[in-house]
Amino acid sequence: MAGSAADTIGSVNTSGLPLQRGDDGPAVRDLHRRLIAAGHGPVGDAEIFDADTEVALKGFQASRRLIEDGVCARQTWAALVEADHRLGDRMLYLRSPMTRGDDVTDLQQRLGSLGFDAGYVDGIFGPDTEDAVRSFQQNQAVTDDGVVGLDTVRGLGRLAGRRSGEKTIAEVRESERLLHQQAGVSGRRLVVGEAGGLPAVVDTVARRLRLDGADVLTLHHPDLSSQARAANDWDGAVYVGVTLARDDISVAYFATEGFISTGGQGLAHRCAEELGDLLDAPLPMVGMRIPILRETRMPAVWVRLGPPALVVERAASVSAALCDAVTAWCGHPLDD
Repeated sequence: MAGSAADTIGSVNTSGLPLQRGDDGPAVRDLHRRLIAAGHGPVGDAEIFDADTEVALKGFQASRRLIEDGVCARQTWAALVEADHRLGDRMLYLRSPMTRGDDVTDLQQRLGSLGFDAGYVDGIFGPDTEDAVRSFQQNQAVTDDGVVGLDTVRGLGRLAGRRSGEKTIAEVRESERLLHQQAGVSGRRLVVGEAGGLPAVVDTVARRLRLDGADVLTLHHPDLSSQARAANDWDGAVYVGVTLARDDISVAYFATEGFISTGGQGLAHRCAEELGDLLDAPLPMVGMRIPILRETRMPAVWVRLGPPALVVERAASVSAALCDAVTAWCGHPLDD
């Protein structure tokens, strides 16, 4: 999936970032070009990151379900690069690093709506997407090589507008798996992580869940793509991540246009219930597309807790609430 955590996301060069208000030069001009191409403008001076740029960038971030901070850091830049791609502009196939882009998202949405399980609609061309492409090609009597070229795109175009149901097959199958899973935390492979600031909370949650019979992996790493890879390699059944936040306090689950992780949404509901009263304020649930949610192959939530001083003061209670949320979800994983 990701390349060097310091410099690239997939094959996207992210050196020279972040870009923010007050910056200028060719990189800002390129940022403006990409924002306008993605339908977010107008902007002012082509080479100056000003208030208009910040407004346009926040609009783009909102459309991509990213954190709306008006700063073009690694994940926002990667999303801008991905927005350049339209289905049919390039050949798509399984490669390393995996291909990412809006064309992949479009492909996954079309396949899923037709009943071919491409997995999460995450814009990443992985093994599930390749399998779905091959199945579609066989169904349409197109060479089943797993490569999305002109013939496959034309086949998808001929079936445009047809749907197998209101949800993609990936959403339906996730719900079915969760409905038939064994209740309780005992024997479950659970992943709990943090990106800095709450190591004691994560370790306490893990210790309590292990006492209840769960197999728990703890992750303490600032790079969330690295956490996603570790969770996937370990074959976790669910991921719960926490961080301290001064604003945008929320609990996020994976959602994008045409796809919602029902398992993640159910877990977010449990976390919001358990933590809201504890922190003296509602904990809103939000569907997002940030890397830790997009790249994990399991129901996942990312919990932004604050204000920091209150979270630290009530760390023991926060740990207990998170543990109770996971336990409740394992007993009833789908949101009511």
